[in-house]
Amino acid sequence: MTIDRHLSVDQVAELLGTTARFPRRLIEERRIRYVKVGRHVRIPESAVEEFIRSRTVEPIRLRRTALRRVA
Repeated sequence: MTIDRHLSVDQVAELLGTTARFPRRLIEERRIRYVKVGRHVRIPESAVEEFIRSRTVEPIRLRRTALRRVA
C-alpha cells in the first residue's frame, strides 16, 4: 500500500492552473474526493489525477475521405 500525498487547495489550484476558487467549488459540489483534517481540507493527489482523467476528451480521428472537399 502506498501513501497518497495530500495537497492543499492552493497546491491543487496551482497544479490545475486555476485560482483557489475552482478547487473550493469542486469540494463544495462534492465533485472531487477530499479529506478533512481538523478544519483543514486536503485533496489526495490520486483524486486530482482521477478528476483530470475523467474529464479528458480524446480527439476524433477523421478518415481521409472525410477530409476531401467536394468540388
